[in-house]
Amino acid sequence: MAFLNDITLGQYYPGEAIFHRLDPRSKLVGTTLITIGLLISSKLSLILIQSAVILAAIWVSRIPFMVIARNLKWFGWLFLITVAIHVLEIAIVGSFPFLSFGIRSAGWLNGAIYSLRLGLLIVIASLLTLTTSPIELTDSLERIFSPLKRLRIPVHELALMMTLSLRFIPILIREAERIKNAQLSRGASLEGNILQRIHNIVPMILPLFISAIRRADDLAVAMTARNYIGGEGRTCYRRLAFGPGDFLLILLSFVWVFGTMLLR
Repeated sequence: MAFLNDITLGQYYPGEAIFHRLDPRSKLVGTTLITIGLLISSKLSLILIQSAVILAAIWVSRIPFMVIARNLKWFGWLFLITVAIHVLEIAIVGSFPFLSFGIRSAGWLNGAIYSLRLGLLIVIASLLTLTTSPIELTDSLERIFSPLKRLRIPVHELALMMTLSLRFIPILIREAERIKNAQLSRGASLEGNILQRIHNIVPMILPLFISAIRRADDLAVAMTARNYIGGEGRTCYRRLAFGPGDFLLILLSFVWVFGTMLLR
């Protein structure tokens, strides 16, 4: 379970770079448009160009690349499965569900394209959470979906739940590490083949769930004790306002999408 320490998705990396100072709403809109551009890309050359742009964005954000790369390290199995699915040609033989396997020559290229695109999506999500604090995410989500309040949808509560879910990721990671060390001190072992490891990890899952429920209950009690009231009438410590950089980010994101559609 040492890999849990390498997961940075949901954590905030403080800084004074331009991406940290941008309005969170523009970053959310820009991330959505960039994601759309990645999903509609189908050529390796186009995805390589997009990769270069994203690497430049990481450099501008002044976040160490290894902080983001740690997220990709433990998705390697997913990339391998993606390549294997595209390389292997699976067919049903006859009227019975017998499978016939073959190898497609173009499967390697398609697998590489899909794996690279999946990795870029993970990088974009990491870049958003690393440059945006949880409070800013909550405020921006509430502002963006505020028109849904007319339909009596609890926008603030939903945005708060989504942000708290991201915020609890690093907390649960530390809790999982603490439970693992406690189990190891009692003689538990994480060695052996994959089945033995799964069998040994199962007793650690229940305490983790109990700890998560306890922490959620403590958070609810703390919010109640502080007379927290969300939704209508709630003010923000920091007023969100668009600047020139925010309009430029949204403009470049639209150029990204339309340029991808033209180059397809």
